[in-house]
Amino acid sequence: MNTWPRPRPDITVDGTGLLCVALLLRLRAAIDGAPAGTIVHVIATDPAAPLDLPAWCHMTGHTYLGPLDDEQRLFALRITGSPVATRPDAPWHPAPPAR
Repeated sequence: MNTWPRPRPDITVDGTGLLCVALLLRLRAAIDGAPAGTIVHVIATDPAAPLDLPAWCHMTGHTYLGPLDDEQRLFALRITGSPVATRPDAPWHPAPPAR
């Protein structure tokens, strides 16, 4: 578990019981339009979350802050000012370039 002070969330996304696919859809919708520096807490029970959340943050440019509990069910991330856009229906894929 991280020993640094737990950042207070600006947004909390509850993904309890969701597979990471549905969790990322919910997360993407929840942070749409959030300003840079926004702290997001994500509650996730899918065992893939400790791998999928940092990978998604890496892909989009958001900062993955890590798990906030020993059970790895609460995670934190910080919104970047210039994220890589993702598809609304498939946030694990970059959005096509604007024409």
